[in-house]
Amino acid sequence: MVSGSPFLRVPVGPDAHRWRTFPAERTLVVAARTVTSTVRVLESLPALLRDDPRVSVVFAHDPTSAFAAGVLDLLHTSGCRVMPWEQLAHIGADLVLTASENLDLPEGDCPVLVLPHGVGFQKRVPDARGPHDRLSGLVPDALLESGRAWLAVSHPDQERQLVAAHPKTAGRTLLLGDPCFDELLAGRQRRHAYREALGVAEGQRLVVVSSTWGATSLLGRHPDLPVRLLAALPHDEYRVAAVVHPNVWSAHGAWQIRALQSSALDAGLILLPPVHAWRSALVAADVVIGDHGSVTLYGAALGTPVLLGAFGADAVPGTAVHDLAAAAPRLDPGAELRAQVESVVREHTPERYAEVARRAFTDPGSALARLRAAVYELLKLPEPVSAPPPDLLLPAPEPAVRPVTSSLVVTEVSEEGHGPVVTVRRFPAASYAHAQGVPDAGDTAHLACSDGERDRRLLESASVVERTRPADSAAEALRWIRATAAELPGSLLAACAVHGGGHLVGLRDGRVVEVSVTGPPIAPGLAAAVVYACLREGRSLADALLTLRVGEVRDEDVVLRLRPAPPVVS
Repeated sequence: MVSGSPFLRVPVGPDAHRWRTFPAERTLVVAARTVTSTVRVLESLPALLRDDPRVSVVFAHDPTSAFAAGVLDLLHTSGCRVMPWEQLAHIGADLVLTASENLDLPEGDCPVLVLPHGVGFQKRVPDARGPHDRLSGLVPDALLESGRAWLAVSHPDQERQLVAAHPKTAGRTLLLGDPCFDELLAGRQRRHAYREALGVAEGQRLVVVSSTWGATSLLGRHPDLPVRLLAALPHDEYRVAAVVHPNVWSAHGAWQIRALQSSALDAGLILLPPVHAWRSALVAADVVIGDHGSVTLYGAALGTPVLLGAFGADAVPGTAVHDLAAAAPRLDPGAELRAQVESVVREHTPERYAEVARRAFTDPGSALARLRAAVYELLKLPEPVSAPPPDLLLPAPEPAVRPVTSSLVVTEVSEEGHGPVVTVRRFPAASYAHAQGVPDAGDTAHLACSDGERDRRLLESASVVERTRPADSAAEALRWIRATAAELPGSLLAACAVHGGGHLVGLRDGRVVEVSVTGPPIAPGLAAAVVYACLREGRSLADALLTLRVGEVRDEDVVLRLRPAPPVVS
């Protein structure tokens, strides 16, 4: 190696022993080609090699994939030592571990363990070596013929499938299970924490939209589905999250994805980062709307209600995901979406996809232990005498979510035995152009904006303006109400929460209504909605006792009192 070479010198290289600290006995190389495959190894490897200084790990970056963008960023963020692909032929690796099957590895005799980066071998994908397609997860013939390749599978049916499709895989599979599915199962005990981290309140439903990559995927077929769901589902009752395959992020870029989902993001879409966070979101889900990607299958195997919004012909017959296609109801994108979501929840039973799960995963809970045993056997090292790999729970997600700053608020006043009930449903204004089945904006509906709304046209058109931050005192709230009425003469009401409890709602004619709730605090927009509905109905605002019904989420007793007018100073 000449001076100035870009090759990595530590922990591998011809003179690495002069510089390294740990006296490793073996070198394990992780072949990193796409974000999807690299993440799958990163999620398992720390537990496998925990506390073992005998194994030195280095990552070799193969930049030849169409989905290579983001791999180096991921590796550097994770603190990995990365060497250029061409150095791999010179370092004498003892094991190559990868979740990317489409690799051109240099000749040699070190074994290659290929982990799946999804569930089994269930999809046909374009072949980078030519104009045809290939079975996802299948390594090149040369690697099979050399006797170096080992393909990890999660179920015996996958072994039979591979041999039937490609006889050269016979004897080259290892039945290890699925570490990702094991993590999802273990994570169910922290479901409440994941929902809380995602901002899903008690009584709300979380709908997770999952899309694989390619023209036949859910977003490939229906890129506007997230915003249309947000238009159909009241945002006090539902949250909507999107899990988009890392290949989409890599091929099109984060900017393009966010640009295509701009209205959905403004309407409150939780766009999950392409790495790690999707797992805890899937555990938190009440409904999965997906396609033939692995995330949809994982959701079904967890016992979650599933609607298939797309299902491509690139899915492989005879696989577990094809069984899911026969068992799961289909989403009709042209029909009323809320009714379909409610129907799939109402009619679902947890056992509905039990047989699909049995066909995809064998012996859940043992995958990491099996994988560690296989790695050490291939490294020709005894397993550490320490405890087996820890059964770690998934971390809570940290998604960036834009607050909903404008809503179409639909109110209805009815009489029940205990008195008047004001039912309120709020729909994000950013998604209203995509609405189907949302009540028309007539006398029962109004536009409400927070003072954080950036679209000036919406703010100036709003009937109700609400302050995002509670006021420290009633005097501060009253000053804000007067200033808002002067600044926005088109508004009818201005609402502000006050620290310590309660809201003040100012009317255009100068009256101020005190709104008190007996239960947990409510948003200023809900307090204003009650006042607005009473005004529309011609009801008294003085010492009124009503029930606020927030869709199907909660009922709260509400008291309205007119604040005494300030004395006139002569």
